[in-house]
Amino acid sequence: MSLADVTFINMCKDVIENGTSTEGEKVRPVWEDGTSAYTIKRFGVVNRYDLRKEFPALTLRKTALKSAMDEILWIWQKKSNNVNDLKSHIWDEWADEEGGLGHIYGYQWRSWPKPDGTSLDQISQVMHDIKHSPNSRRLIVSAWNAGDIENMALPPCHALFQFYVANGKLSCQLYQRSADTFLGVPFNIASYALLTMMMAQVCGLKPGEFVHTLGDTHIYLNHIEQVKLQLTREPRALPRMEINPDVK
Repeated sequence: MSLADVTFINMCKDVIENGTSTEGEKVRPVWEDGTSAYTIKRFGVVNRYDLRKEFPALTLRKTALKSAMDEILWIWQKKSNNVNDLKSHIWDEWADEEGGLGHIYGYQWRSWPKPDGTSLDQISQVMHDIKHSPNSRRLIVSAWNAGDIENMALPPCHALFQFYVANGKLSCQLYQRSADTFLGVPFNIASYALLTMMMAQVCGLKPGEFVHTLGDTHIYLNHIEQVKLQLTREPRALPRMEINPDVK
């Protein structure tokens, strides 16, 4: 049985059974029919996934793995903030007429603006530090640039992540400020598990753990019945991810 599925089931049950409902509060309408996006939510959820044992892709339903891979490569390799460089359409609704999204993840990860007018490539910097200062407590990449939020089509949900090296293994902890438990979280888990494995490989390390820290962990009220149905399903076998070992 997939441990990722067990973790997901427990998280959903915790939100439903112990969460706080926003129903009745003033929440901006986001659905096509104009109804407000009421949720039931928990704060400060932490889940751990051992990448040595499995790739944490949810098996209770299909996970858009190709889209998750495409998004990470779009941010990491293409350093882009334009949907025309992305194969999937997960960002289309926030893009302008030219496909631009402003200073979102790719811009902050790879071109963080510095006061002197130059920019910092955070991925290259943290990769260098992992290789040369593996015991550093500063192996951090941030997408949350408070002074640049107004120039982003959407403020980053996965705001900051930190790497950790021990016993030849690379682990990663992500802080996600806002987490759509039913739709978004399985996608985010797969994305950052893959990112951790990719970073470990190019730094000459083995994958360790992916630690997922969630701030506002919510389920939309109109998804509750779908969540309950999903929780009745039997998890499938452990997924496995293989990466081309020649890519360094």
